[in-house]
Amino acid sequence: MACDPAPSRVRPVIDRDRCSAEADCVRVCPYQVFALGTLGPEERGGLSLKGRVKAFIHRGRQAFTPNADACRACGLCAQACPEDAIRLVADPAG
Repeated sequence: MACDPAPSRVRPVIDRDRCSAEADCVRVCPYQVFALGTLGPEERGGLSLKGRVKAFIHRGRQAFTPNADACRACGLCAQACPEDAIRLVADPAG
């Protein structure tokens, strides 16, 4: 999949119940859209049982998208994620 030359009208969305903080998305993204961080109490509260177990195992670490506006919809992140936790969705603001 080719990257758009300018920031896209899509955003990467991370499934909090699936992410296991492998950081493959951080490594492959050429636009530094992703970073690892720690889930806050509100985010942890919304997890399924499976998600809470994963969060516990990984000490609450997951991928975040602090630079989602820089996404160019190349899909490298979704391809690299071993947990299939990333999908690209249309940005309602875009």
